Amino acid sequence: MTETVERDVLIIGGGPAGLSAALVLSRARRAVTVVDAGEPRNATAEHMHGFFTRDGMPPQALLETGRTEVRGYGAEIIDGRVEHAAKDEEGAGFVVTLDDGTRLRSRQVLVTTGVTDVLPDVPGLRERWGREVQMCPYCHGWEVRDKRIVVLATSPKSLHQATLLSQWSPDVTLVTGEAPEGEEAARLDVRGIRVVEGEARRVVVEDDRVTGIELADGSVLGCDAVFLAPEFVPKAGPATDLGCAFGDDGFVEADETGRTSVPGVWAAGNVVNPMGQVIIAASAGAMAGAMINAELIEAEIASKLAA
Repeated sequence: MTETVERDVLIIGGGPAGLSAALVLSRARRAVTVVDAGEPRNATAEHMHGFFTRDGMPPQALLETGRTEVRGYGAEIIDGRVEHAAKDEEGAGFVVTLDDGTRLRSRQVLVTTGVTDVLPDVPGLRERWGREVQMCPYCHGWEVRDKRIVVLATSPKSLHQATLLSQWSPDVTLVTGEAPEGEEAARLDVRGIRVVEGEARRVVVEDDRVTGIELADGSVLGCDAVFLAPEFVPKAGPATDLGCAFGDDGFVEADETGRTSVPGVWAAGNVVNPMGQVIIAASAGAMAGAMINAELIEAEIASKLAA
């Protein structure tokens, strides 16, 4: 078992939120360690969008660039998985144990571990996830403009998702087990959205491209892209270990600065807001980084005054 020297801040998660926070903190001359398990949410996507000056950049290229920038200011990045996080019983701060037995100590902790998107059990969805199967119109609507889009009704958000997608294509079909009625049906109608009652059986793929959705009755609904609302499950193990409060939605409760219910523990990115795009997660990380530095300064002032 090994142990590093104490750091000012330990960031658990090396995605856009974590690296953005690390950049702010390392530029503030803080000793920072980032622990990254290497499981980015958008790993299957070829490009990311909506991040100005970085539109169309491959997600992995963004992370590689971020890592280079962060290391340039002296921050440490460790490839590994956090097995357990706890308050330091031997002093102030926190101790995190990695899967290889390494123990890391820090004065503050920022959790940016993200979220897992759980897809319906329909053969083919997972294999095409991040390609023709998507969830965010703002991230991928432009790429399927004017194409045949099928929305699988997987949650109450699906109707909203379908109406949004009608901004990018006039050919949007909602597949649902029960057709909407009343105002909901009227809203879909005025946006030109077709409704098909049925259940998806599998994704039809030809020549390495999605060409349709086969329904339970054996019919095939032709399409070029599939959108759905997955179930969001936060990767919140460290926040749970540290005793952070969670909202009714199962996500870590944090204020607009990233402060959680536990003093010294912060959270940012998709572990707090699963709907946040890359640029939103990065912004949340930057805010948390700045506030952590400010809190450390206040603690240092208080300690000197007390002495």
